[in-house]
Amino acid sequence: MRYTLLALLAAYCLSCTTQPDPNWSVYGGSKANTRYSPLTQIDTTNVTKLQPAWTYHTGDADSTTQIQVNPLIIDGILYGVSPKLKLFALEAASGKEIWRFDPATDTLIEAKGAWYFSMNVCRGLAIYQGGTNDNRLFYGAGSRLFCIDAKTGKPIRDFGDGGYIDLHNDLGPRAKDLYVAATSPGIVYKDMIIVGTRVAEEPASAPGHIRAYDVHTGKLRWIFHTISQPGEYGFESWDDPKAWEHIGGANAWSGFSLDEERGIVFAGTGSAAYDFYGGKRLGNNLFANCVLALDANTGKRRWHYQVVHHDVWDRDLPTPPALVTVKKDGKAIDAVAQPTKHGFIFLLDRETGQPIYPINEVAVPKESLLKGERLSPTQPVPTFPEPFVRQQLTEKDLNTLVPDSSYQEIRKQLSGYLSGNMFHPPSPQGTVIFPGFDGGAEWGGPAYDPQSGWLYVNANEMPWVLTMIEKSWEDVIGVESIGQAGKRLYASNCLSCHGPKMEGGGNYPSLLAARLKYDTNTLVQLIHTGRRMMPAFSQLKQEEKQAIAAYVLDLKKKQQEAYKGPRQALDPYYDVPYRATGYIKFLTKEGYPAVAPPWGTLNAIDLNTGKIAWKQPLGEYPELKAKGIPATGTENYGGPVVTAGGLVFIAAAKDSKIRAFHKQSGKLLWEADLPAPGFATPSIYEAGGKQYLVIACGGGKLKTPSGDSYVAFALGE
Repeated sequence: MRYTLLALLAAYCLSCTTQPDPNWSVYGGSKANTRYSPLTQIDTTNVTKLQPAWTYHTGDADSTTQIQVNPLIIDGILYGVSPKLKLFALEAASGKEIWRFDPATDTLIEAKGAWYFSMNVCRGLAIYQGGTNDNRLFYGAGSRLFCIDAKTGKPIRDFGDGGYIDLHNDLGPRAKDLYVAATSPGIVYKDMIIVGTRVAEEPASAPGHIRAYDVHTGKLRWIFHTISQPGEYGFESWDDPKAWEHIGGANAWSGFSLDEERGIVFAGTGSAAYDFYGGKRLGNNLFANCVLALDANTGKRRWHYQVVHHDVWDRDLPTPPALVTVKKDGKAIDAVAQPTKHGFIFLLDRETGQPIYPINEVAVPKESLLKGERLSPTQPVPTFPEPFVRQQLTEKDLNTLVPDSSYQEIRKQLSGYLSGNMFHPPSPQGTVIFPGFDGGAEWGGPAYDPQSGWLYVNANEMPWVLTMIEKSWEDVIGVESIGQAGKRLYASNCLSCHGPKMEGGGNYPSLLAARLKYDTNTLVQLIHTGRRMMPAFSQLKQEEKQAIAAYVLDLKKKQQEAYKGPRQALDPYYDVPYRATGYIKFLTKEGYPAVAPPWGTLNAIDLNTGKIAWKQPLGEYPELKAKGIPATGTENYGGPVVTAGGLVFIAAAKDSKIRAFHKQSGKLLWEADLPAPGFATPSIYEAGGKQYLVIACGGGKLKTPSGDSYVAFALGE
């Protein structure tokens, strides 16, 4: 007994002297996806002394680029990705470059023939730590998952196809020519890298199956079909038994969280394609819009919870759940906390998937004006915690900061839309989507403080208008001109993002001046490869891409020629009868959201009481501030981090600032200007005995200038 007590005492004393982990070795701070740092050198008493410690310029930004990376810091080395997807390593204390890898110039890849490099954003990377000489970095560049030696920055040629695997692999033959990319990183479990993908949201899209690959060989270890196949659980949730052969989406595009002790990997999945019309995919559509728990060893389903049935609002889950502990009736329950775009937190038991508190199936509007559509009669609505955003837009919610004439205009517009219920279906007259397509929580994800049990979530409250049009004009009789074909193909492939008049909307650019930047050849290549938010349309035939180019570039002489390419969709599942007219924000004529502020917030949610502990507007408009209007918040992208030092750090807002809030009171304690908006999640680490805060400043969203900087802050001397 005496020996046992001494041993326990020794173990306790050892744990007291153990230093907090100085690294930020996993995307989101930990495999629990909590964005929490145990470091305390920077705290509420000295945060005002933070100063820029170093700035690193990648040197490859242009007018269209972004950086959304949450960098890794391991043993004094920072690993990040540039706007054009170059992987680099820096000395974490100084920002001095150690090495750089450019996937577009890798000689082995070039030797294999033409490789169209789809310039997507990258949000981070993963590392397998197998020892001094076997530390492997995994990151996505376009449709390639690269395996890079962390010491040298060189591809590890024994992995996959000479250092990478093509993420089209293992998705079936129809995915071969469809858009597949990796934006959020995978997660490492034992000797496997588990990956999800971004796929197109158009009718012609690849399935979003989750896969695990051997970190050494690149061989497939397991696959989970997110669109259930015959004989699999969930197959009956698709009314058409052949839907799985055609329908895409249901993808884990935002990454993963992992309970290593239990061997469970968690994902939040996207909606099934096409996003806004479900007549070709009737049923509840498992495993779209689900919190998924899979056996990390085998990929077998442990449990799932679907947060939206038969989604027609693009309410894909924007982040994997955070692994949390909830106190209920005096007991501590290991749970997952899943934030959603429509402003809920779903709290589910980590082992069983059962709700910690009741989640009601609530009757919702179920009559659609779109032929062939059949909506779910109910949707799940949590009773706990309370929603962290407004969820409906009515006249009393409209923006009154603008002149009365502008107010009356948005009031009149609102009266013509379907509004007042977040589950009103898409419609020909226009349906208000609120808190928005990018509303509620976004891909930045939540931060969780294990000390208090509070969850910190930044949110957008921006109304959008979804309008559906019928494609009857596409039934062309007789000889079709290139102009007619271009208009038809634009409507099928481009209209939902760039709008019927090519004016763009939201984060999607106008094409009205495309002829000033592109000719036929360069625009055709862009259509083929895609770039950043734009998926690749490599499945289109050359004649189809040229017809779109002739239409967009307004080449009138070319438009008059006879079209000789394919006339009909190859797959009837892709020939949907309705299309959205674009991602259109509901704005005043001054350009502000039609809803009253706040437009962007940072929220502290007590998971033990279910209450919002505090809410602060996140971001400012300088011109409104000059008029004495209190902070309104702005749309924001990228997430918060919370520290044991009592702070919540976040950039994310449009106004090019990074801020620190007191994690208990919500009081703003510090802010600093950035060279461009930090649409990314910060990382916190220690190097050389000093604590640092680093943020990628890439801008490029919300019509802000692009940047190429990583800026690190530390306490002044």
